[in-house]
Amino acid sequence: MKKRYFPICIAAFALSFSQVVSAESFSVLADIHVTPGNANEAKLREAVAEINGNDSQFVILAGDLSNEGSDEQLYNIKSILDGLTKPIYVIPGNHENNWSQSASKTFPDIWGDDRFVFESGEYIFIGINCGPYMKMGDGHIKQEDLIWLRNELSARCTDGKKVVSINHYPINADIDNWQDYIAILQDFPTIVHLCGHYHTFRHYQGGDIDAFMCRALDMSGKGLGFGYTDIDLKNDSIYLYNKELGKNKDLKFAIKANASHKKYKPTDTEHFEMPKGYSIVKLYQDSASIFTRLGVDKRHLYFGNSLGEVKAIDKTTGNLTWTFKTNASLYSRPAVTQKYIIIPTADKRIIWCDKTTGRIIRENESSGPYVADGIVKGEYLYQGGYKKFECWNINTGNIVWRNDSLDNYCQAAPTIDDKCIYFGAWDTYLRCLDKQTGKTLWRWNNGKSANMLGPGNCVPVVVGDRVFIVAPDRYMTAINKKTGETIWRTNFGTQYKVRESLGVTSDKQYVLAKTMDGQLLAVRSDANTPEPAFVVDAGIGYEHTPCIVAEHNGVAYMGSRTGLLIAIDIKSQSVLWKYKLGNSALNGFEIDKDGTIYASLIDGSIWSINKKK
Repeated sequence: MKKRYFPICIAAFALSFSQVVSAESFSVLADIHVTPGNANEAKLREAVAEINGNDSQFVILAGDLSNEGSDEQLYNIKSILDGLTKPIYVIPGNHENNWSQSASKTFPDIWGDDRFVFESGEYIFIGINCGPYMKMGDGHIKQEDLIWLRNELSARCTDGKKVVSINHYPINADIDNWQDYIAILQDFPTIVHLCGHYHTFRHYQGGDIDAFMCRALDMSGKGLGFGYTDIDLKNDSIYLYNKELGKNKDLKFAIKANASHKKYKPTDTEHFEMPKGYSIVKLYQDSASIFTRLGVDKRHLYFGNSLGEVKAIDKTTGNLTWTFKTNASLYSRPAVTQKYIIIPTADKRIIWCDKTTGRIIRENESSGPYVADGIVKGEYLYQGGYKKFECWNINTGNIVWRNDSLDNYCQAAPTIDDKCIYFGAWDTYLRCLDKQTGKTLWRWNNGKSANMLGPGNCVPVVVGDRVFIVAPDRYMTAINKKTGETIWRTNFGTQYKVRESLGVTSDKQYVLAKTMDGQLLAVRSDANTPEPAFVVDAGIGYEHTPCIVAEHNGVAYMGSRTGLLIAIDIKSQSVLWKYKLGNSALNGFEIDKDGTIYASLIDGSIWSINKKK
């Protein structure tokens, strides 16, 4: 009989017994990182066989099942886990959310959901996805999942039930909106939080909730071999064991369970004072998370959310004009034309809708998901996809040309000039295509073979005869846009770590990068040697949120992982102000013709920023 997962599997499990089974013993597999043929694959099979013979009542998979989140890897792991004879409950990790070719859609297709909740004995077990979603940044718990979490715990926390929470990241600042998350957990009798991610054993406090990091499958480099974590809940205590394959389990921690908590108070309460000379207004709050930048026209802002809804709001009042729902989370910014809003979707479609009413005009099925922003120039939409880059006629809905030379998917927006298109993909290459024919004119890579170090999520900056990029390898590179040859390349002696956050001043004088230490780094666009022209420390600490730097009227705007908007004066090279918009990362900025700056946050909020005249 085929194993069934999540609520269905819970029901089947419960019905096979005449009374409720007390949850006293279970196993946790975290960070198994299996790819077909690697050592972890064979060891996972051993772990499955061993767990089938132990006294665990069920198994929790705490994320990072794979290395790259590809469909091939996920289906292979599923086939191995089908060998478990005990119920399993699965959540994804950052490796399933960051680099998934399906935009993380394959994961719930395989396991039924990317979250779970079930009751066993006196305990409620609740697991939740914490991203990060299709971008290398901090973790994030979606708005709809926070609502679901509170509703589930409110309904289930009766008759002395206690809560065990699980996600991949620790319950701390590794999750950008952790303060919202922990505030919910501390409203209920949460006795412990379990996670993976750091490939270690550690007991820590999330607020005043006891929390444990569980081991990875492979910890041979730390002298702990291959194995998993066993946990016992009994006598109002929590016992956590290291279980190395083929050996007796070893007690690592034993603590008394604490189900009562202080009311949580946010620790970050600064930067709420409106900066002088500016008007910053929250236009809209969505009930789901937003992973896209905003489309803008004369009257409206357009965006997609994590529930697959496309919405139009009045950009002055924030009132909702229309909405329609697709079938998957949206990661591409809606492309705005005179008549249409064009929405590339993660469920392999490109949708044309009437931008006045939201009514669907046409749909085009594709061979793969879309997670990249498209760019409209004249009559054409230039759009990156899975193993392809396309040019569409926006009026007819027909493909003009398609380049199929990619070996992985596009994630970021392209940059386009009069003759060429420049874009990166997760196959290690930055490409230049002929705008009219789609022919590859050149391709460039950084000499590294790892996809994760390539320019997959960088938006190139083009100035004069140069293309500038920053990528996860922490280098800034200037490339000859005609030949694809490297002009210069630097990591600034490791003093300034740059990664995926790039912009340019409106006069094209400076290329601007946000460093991973929260600085604004400026390099002259015509420099023959890559020396910093100036550096401004924004005082926001470690950062790697891929939010493009925007500049308008001599002021550069940066967004932080914790919802801070930072304004930096280019002339004086100083921070003008910082203002907190929320508890999650900014997606990016759109500068309107009248100078209004619009921003969306992952937490579902949309803001307007105006300098008073």
